[in-house]
Amino acid sequence: MPIVIDKDIPAYKILTGEKIFVMDKGRADVQDIRPIEIAILNLMPTKETTETQFMRLLSNSPLQVNVTLVRTQTYNPTHVEAKYLSRFYKNFEDVKSKRFDGMIITGAPVENLEFEDVAYWKELEEILDWTKTNVTSTLFICWGAQAALHYFYGIKKHPLKEKCFGIFAHQRVNDGEVEPLMRGISDEFHMPHSRHTIIYADDIKNDKRLKILAYSKKAGASIIKSVDNRRVFVTGHMEYDRDTLKREYERDKAKGLPIKPPENYFADKEMTKVKMNWSSTSNLFYINWLNYYVYQVTPYDL
Repeated sequence: MPIVIDKDIPAYKILTGEKIFVMDKGRADVQDIRPIEIAILNLMPTKETTETQFMRLLSNSPLQVNVTLVRTQTYNPTHVEAKYLSRFYKNFEDVKSKRFDGMIITGAPVENLEFEDVAYWKELEEILDWTKTNVTSTLFICWGAQAALHYFYGIKKHPLKEKCFGIFAHQRVNDGEVEPLMRGISDEFHMPHSRHTIIYADDIKNDKRLKILAYSKKAGASIIKSVDNRRVFVTGHMEYDRDTLKREYERDKAKGLPIKPPENYFADKEMTKVKMNWSSTSNLFYINWLNYYVYQVTPYDL
């Protein structure tokens, strides 16, 4: 089944070119089917790139997925035109009366700030609180995961001496329980990371409301869930494209920032080729989330 998005959004042309089944809203409206409603709160400055990455992963499910792009209204991003935001994004006020089967809250390049110093923190607190009643399952990514763990569970983030930047091996936590979210994923898998802060695994282990599903020796706790399955936290970036870390590295280097090449990422000494070893895990993870944590538990009548 397809992902349903506006045919004028750049992701539509990109995904169609990749032979991914996308459907415009006009065609979807005449189908007699109850689609899954997913909201994406996109906090990244690279709106077009980020929305396409997540739409690509959501499109691999056999479910029909309607995507609503949401933005903060208390902060106007400077990397995207206001016309683009007005055309393709909803303010939180526009959707707060609605219910969604699932929601994704992305990362944001504000991790060196205290949470309360982020320009849109008050609005994000309102959104996080709203997810408790209006969203069946919420998936939090990178800084979004840290922010939600702080808001809901009081877990702190801590600065790293050196940026966690690269592709790192992760191990599933096998405790004998069947975990649908990790079904089919190998005992060891890889995931990109790009951040300056970390949450301590011990802080998560000490909270009985949370459970660690995967861990990396270098990147720390990487996949965490609430025991009621309503919240899933991913501290890395499964959604990243092949060249995302390369572009981040070149950007920071051009700015004169202290940055080392991403670890375990380039396949050659010239740093021109990338060994992409996380895409199959990413696709399976998002299929599992949509199927087991959203579709099978959400009410038919939202």
